[in-house]
Amino acid sequence: MDKLSKPQIICHIEKSVDYSLFDVKWIPCSAKFVVMGARPRGTGIIQIYEVSSGELKLIKDIERSNQMKCGTFKASSLRDRHLATGDFKGKLNIYNLEDPSIPVYSVDAHKQIINAIDGVAGVNVGCGAPEIVTGSRDGSVKVWDPRQKDRPVAIMKAKEGENQRDCWSVAFGNSYNSEERVVAAGYDNGDVKMFDLKTMSVRWESNLKNGVCSLEFDRSDILMNKLVATTLESKFYLFDLRTQHPKKGFAYLVEKAHKSTIWLVRHLPQNRELFATCGGSGTFCLWKYNYPEKRKTTDADGIEQGVVGNVDLVQNYTLSSQPINSLDWCPDKQGLGVCTSFDQCLRVIITTKLNTY
Repeated sequence: MDKLSKPQIICHIEKSVDYSLFDVKWIPCSAKFVVMGARPRGTGIIQIYEVSSGELKLIKDIERSNQMKCGTFKASSLRDRHLATGDFKGKLNIYNLEDPSIPVYSVDAHKQIINAIDGVAGVNVGCGAPEIVTGSRDGSVKVWDPRQKDRPVAIMKAKEGENQRDCWSVAFGNSYNSEERVVAAGYDNGDVKMFDLKTMSVRWESNLKNGVCSLEFDRSDILMNKLVATTLESKFYLFDLRTQHPKKGFAYLVEKAHKSTIWLVRHLPQNRELFATCGGSGTFCLWKYNYPEKRKTTDADGIEQGVVGNVDLVQNYTLSSQPINSLDWCPDKQGLGVCTSFDQCLRVIITTKLNTY
């Protein structure tokens, strides 16, 4: 295949900042994105940038008392576009970015840092209640409804006396009607648990032998299809979620990539078979999933089990000398993305030819 006929990953704009970057999210239906991080003096920062004629314009600079770790727009409507954030002190805040001086919702969600956050049913995606899930170092995973003050709608944590593992990643999925919804959570010891919010039970669990840095369903608003989990020692796992075997669980594949920790996975909003993984060595890999001919077979006992396909590496590119710790694809413009790295740089990237897949 001719090298130029493949998608190319281009670093369009690069900008250095004077604070630690932890998360970045596009503001829906706009050419703006919001970055969250921590200043050296221990305060938090939210900055809004606009991409304009090939340059970044700083629109707003908001200082907060606590260092910011993560954020999401996914539980907010397109009209409001409220940003939900988790910080180092375990606080969950929701901001109206037009007037961010006082949060529109605030709760002491956890006793320790909120490592991960996800939202569902806002931005006109997914069914049912708009909810936010937070995962924390205190070992608990909590689901919040912003319309309900002060207490979570669900708490998932280890039983009394059991070891509380550090939760590193959370993701919503299976939100295809107003009753169904699951939360996947990944922990520092390699545990992956899938909680069914309809039955309030653990639907499935597994251990990937290495800390789970990132989890993402290919789509949160459809009948569960695929889940990708990335881990500390250069492996990612892709689970086919359509058929669950009572003993073997879900069919899956394992892929080695990046020669280092795989910090995160992000599926392309416009095409769920394409996803990016970002590594500790500053590398960015674009993958395509290929479905098998048949998605399920029956085992010797006549019980259905899933069949997993395979992945192709479409393109890879070294963006930074330091780990890429967050990435967000633009929901409105295919191939446009923004990522942050531990080298205190934020980068707007363009990936070409994605429409050919």
